[in-house]
Amino acid sequence: MENKQKPAILAPAGNKEAFMAAIAAGADAVYCGLKQFSARKEAKNFALEELNRLTRFAHEKGVGVYIAINALLKTGEIQKAALLVAQLEKYVKPDALIIQDLSLVQIARSAGFSGEIHLSTLANVSFPSALKMADQKMGIHRVVVPRELNIDEIKMMAASCSPNLQLEVFVHGALCYGVSGRCYWSSFLGGKSGLKGECVQPCRRQYAQKDQSAKFFSCRDLSLDVLVKVLLNIKEIAAWKIEGRKKGPHYVYYTTQAYKLLRDEAGDPQTKKTAVQFLERALGRPGTHFFFLPQRPYNPVEIQGQTGSGLLIGKITGEQSAVLLKPLEALLPGDLLRIGYESEPWHQVIKVRQSVPKRGRLVIKIEKNKKPLFGTPVFLIDRREKELQKFLTEAETIVGVPAGNDVPEIPIHLPSPGVYRKNLPSTEFQVHRTVPARKPGKIQGVWLSPETGKRLDKLNHDTWLWLPPVIWPEEEKEGLEQVRVLIKKGFKRFVLNMPWQMAWFDQAENLSLWAGPFCNICNPWAVEAMKKLGFHGVILSPELSAKEYLDFPKNSSLPLGLVISGNWPFCISRIESPELKPQTLFKSPKNEEAWSTRYDGNTWVFPNWKLDIQGEKDRLEKAGYRVFVHLMEPIPSEVALKIRPGKWNWNLSLDGP
Repeated sequence: MENKQKPAILAPAGNKEAFMAAIAAGADAVYCGLKQFSARKEAKNFALEELNRLTRFAHEKGVGVYIAINALLKTGEIQKAALLVAQLEKYVKPDALIIQDLSLVQIARSAGFSGEIHLSTLANVSFPSALKMADQKMGIHRVVVPRELNIDEIKMMAASCSPNLQLEVFVHGALCYGVSGRCYWSSFLGGKSGLKGECVQPCRRQYAQKDQSAKFFSCRDLSLDVLVKVLLNIKEIAAWKIEGRKKGPHYVYYTTQAYKLLRDEAGDPQTKKTAVQFLERALGRPGTHFFFLPQRPYNPVEIQGQTGSGLLIGKITGEQSAVLLKPLEALLPGDLLRIGYESEPWHQVIKVRQSVPKRGRLVIKIEKNKKPLFGTPVFLIDRREKELQKFLTEAETIVGVPAGNDVPEIPIHLPSPGVYRKNLPSTEFQVHRTVPARKPGKIQGVWLSPETGKRLDKLNHDTWLWLPPVIWPEEEKEGLEQVRVLIKKGFKRFVLNMPWQMAWFDQAENLSLWAGPFCNICNPWAVEAMKKLGFHGVILSPELSAKEYLDFPKNSSLPLGLVISGNWPFCISRIESPELKPQTLFKSPKNEEAWSTRYDGNTWVFPNWKLDIQGEKDRLEKAGYRVFVHLMEPIPSEVALKIRPGKWNWNLSLDGP
């Protein structure tokens, strides 16, 4: 379906209008989500019947369709996900699925899916040998690489691709502060798991540290614009991806047109100028090249700047009781305006009903209890120009309106994962950041790093060695060498916090290799996937509820463990916020306290309280858990931890059945 001679322009669609706008602009493929299991649940997304019509229309135009089922799945959601994939295969026929949860590889094949399977950036495939595993061990067709990679690192990844594996690179769209797949912030503060598609964007909020109040974590949008030319020389890159499934058709239309021009006429100066103008009109946030050029990286965090999406069109003024706007640009009927930043819970979206000239007068009708303060910024977030609106109207006629019929269910047999039967002894240990000078032999667990590697010869060989949850391409060589040296020295217990780190263990005999909690394992089929990769046990994600934890061992094919206490991070980031002081408390608008620190070039942000389900250990052990972990984080001298229950989701069912 796609143009094989050049990288495909892959456009986002969160609703029918955006889908059509992508086709109108010349996208080679469109990616979208369903009402369930999408990592962008705040987008409108699609019902199956509607998607059936849209996909047929796209295929008639030679445009591919990818479906994102890229949320983590819990045990009670597996059968629903399998049914959904079977329905997609029979009634929609998408070209690919985009997944995060590795259980979906088996589920998709069991459901008869015949298309390609692509790994989302949420799967955190971030170093070269991980690609070999994704290809050879899991049959993945394409990997979406992290946004944080620079061009040299992208080339390193490309050089490791087999002929069967393609790469996909983000060229435009929103940037998260946290590494994709390594952010739990929304889950902590909003009760909505970002890994399940319900992020409430706490990183966009205003925080206070000492006497400074700022958006310490709010990033500009990625915009590679004219720099994408260098990607044309990397044959392993199959697609340039535009982020924005929550955006309107105007954004999709102009960003798609821009990158199509930059791909097809990369050498023409006037074309470049036109493309940049299109991007300026796309109504996104201010852009940045981010880390793309290693010799000239840009920090994307805009402390005091405007990082709200849309074009700043003016600020609220008023005369007596009226709420007024004098726009900096002319407004058209149908324009959508957002009053306030999208991170502010009281923000509102209104539609312009009639033309308003530049510096004219727009009276805004707002409910009394939602009246914004004078000076509140107003953003133009969507616009329907005549050309685009004409195409959307014509396409509506062609595609038609779904009748609202339910798509029939399809009987499907999903093989149950095996059950681990051996009765292992229970193990409980602490994991430390450093190897202490005194009595290091008593340490039972330690994080591996270049620094701790210098003192590991002082530890017992049965120490649990924890690999970091983020590895960048240039770090792989050192990490792999460290692992090989440790194995030669007789160390046997390793906790891998990325499934792909299994590529470093060619010979697993006589070793004990566990998938760590940062692997985000949430269902028994994901455990089965870990078993097939060669793992001997799994420490589950900390995001599950009591019932989900207690039921889990009944269907697990590997022994299980849990983090029962310790400092679990809000997120891990490659970005260092320029004004935020590390090792120093900062506060959220609701006075929730946190602090940050740096490990191996990454920023870890921690809440000022511990995860703590130690009181449930007896129940968990009785249920079948055998490994219990305490994460021992060094607490900065200025930080006094708060005493809180620390059960996280134990008493909740975080966005699950």
